[in-house]
Amino acid sequence: MIASYHQPVMGAACVEALAIQPNGVYVDATFGGGGHSRLILQALGASGRLFGFDQDPDAAANVPQDARFVLVSHNFRHLRRMLRLHGVQAVDGVLADLGVSSHQLDSPERGFSYRFDSALDMRMNPAEERSAAMVLNTYTAAQLQQVFSAFGEVRNARTLAEQIVQVRQGMPLQTVGDFIAIMEPLIRGNRLRYLSQVFQALRMEVNDEMGALAEMLSQALEVLKPGGRLVVLTYHSVEDRMVKRFLKTGNPEGEVAQDFYGHIRRPFELPKGYPAQPSEAEISRNPRARSARLRLGIKR
Repeated sequence: MIASYHQPVMGAACVEALAIQPNGVYVDATFGGGGHSRLILQALGASGRLFGFDQDPDAAANVPQDARFVLVSHNFRHLRRMLRLHGVQAVDGVLADLGVSSHQLDSPERGFSYRFDSALDMRMNPAEERSAAMVLNTYTAAQLQQVFSAFGEVRNARTLAEQIVQVRQGMPLQTVGDFIAIMEPLIRGNRLRYLSQVFQALRMEVNDEMGALAEMLSQALEVLKPGGRLVVLTYHSVEDRMVKRFLKTGNPEGEVAQDFYGHIRRPFELPKGYPAQPSEAEISRNPRARSARLRLGIKR
């Protein structure tokens, strides 16, 4: 087992939000290092069940020796289909922690962090074809601008995109160092914040994170029992907006639907006290929790 590389963000708050029934069926849609899953298992009874989803092969090293747990080695966008393959039609709760795992960030060879000069990879599932290098070397300037603007809210996204296209004509970008060298003259404001925004945007494009999130949310609504709970930890405004819209309207676009009588359809009850945020004490222990927001919806 990889030594407990995942310190779960807002672990106790997530378990509280799930309001775990001892004999219920739950999903940890982002298993990772297994921190949240272990807390859920502690609250489950002998006949409870927990399904953990993770497309990263490294996650298999963290599976708890517990007969109540099943690891599903797939992207959470396949939530409904994979649950049905395991004979599960409905669940009592779904938890999703949308943050990239500490293990991925701290593994230089994965290319997720600007801290290491490694290959431009960023694939959460190494079996997928699209890598960060492929995006940077094949997308048009307009496509790159859209990625940096939409997913990273990078202010000079157009200038950065055009610079990438110009530089790669001489030599394809292959390493994190190659990419940072392009950015250095263009950085505006706080350097680390700028790099974080750009790398976040690129990672989200490589892994189609927003597309996968939209599919997972829609399927979670389908598989949750009435009274079932959807608990989502977000870390930046792009994904948080989607989750907020979904909990209010039942669709990722936030389009308000009405029934025959003109009543607005609200598939979730939104309890008071949410979104919740980590305490200052937790942030001091785990700085990566700083931007976390915990949202909860209870299916009507």
